[in-house]
Amino acid sequence: MYFESSEAVTGKGEGTVQPDSFSPSHVRAKQTVWCRAPLVMPVAAVLTVGLTFSMAQLIATEFQPQDKSKSIKFEINPVEKIVEIKERIDEPDPLERVETPPPPPTTGVDVVEPVTEPVIKTVSADPDFELPEIDFGGTGYVKPDTDEQPIVRIPPVMPARFQQGDASGYCTMRFSVSPEGQPFDVTATQCTNRILERASTKAVLRWKYNPKIVNGRAVSRSGVETKIRFDLADERGNRLPLPSGY
Repeated sequence: MYFESSEAVTGKGEGTVQPDSFSPSHVRAKQTVWCRAPLVMPVAAVLTVGLTFSMAQLIATEFQPQDKSKSIKFEINPVEKIVEIKERIDEPDPLERVETPPPPPTTGVDVVEPVTEPVIKTVSADPDFELPEIDFGGTGYVKPDTDEQPIVRIPPVMPARFQQGDASGYCTMRFSVSPEGQPFDVTATQCTNRILERASTKAVLRWKYNPKIVNGRAVSRSGVETKIRFDLADERGNRLPLPSGY
């Protein structure tokens, strides 16, 4: 292999010495460089391509800012400051001398003289007659026999499902009244709609009656019947009729 160098070597003697272009050391170094070139070039190309794709991916990804960390400030060996608390002293206002005004002038006082009227005395006497004796036929007053009488009748609560219907309704209730005037044994004998039975029963149990009187004593009364009507109205306020068959 031909090798030529333009460098000059300066020696201590006179003139310059030209290096040998065909020295064995120079030839071996040149051969080593050209032998390594085919091995290094593919590796360099792979690294270049990899770096190129990595940079492209980094540029293509969207930038997401990171949360800023809160800065913590603290003092080393803090110095405590003593704050003087000033007490507020409220002093009352000085007293002022107030002169009492004189009383208002008095006017003449009217003297009222008592009125004296003569007292007329009358003499009266009780009438002289005798009261007739009345025989009631017993030792005392006996309350006459009466049937039960309603005192309080609370209207029932109309069920919500029944309000969506297109006809009015009623329930015939049968029950008994205790000597205390409380209804019991309440049953529905006839109802236009089964939805009305429960509301009617609850209403009758809250009613109050005067009990039945027999020979001056309160007794229970059974077989009391009443009819509770549930009326519905149309848009014009007219009452809807009962369903057919009732």
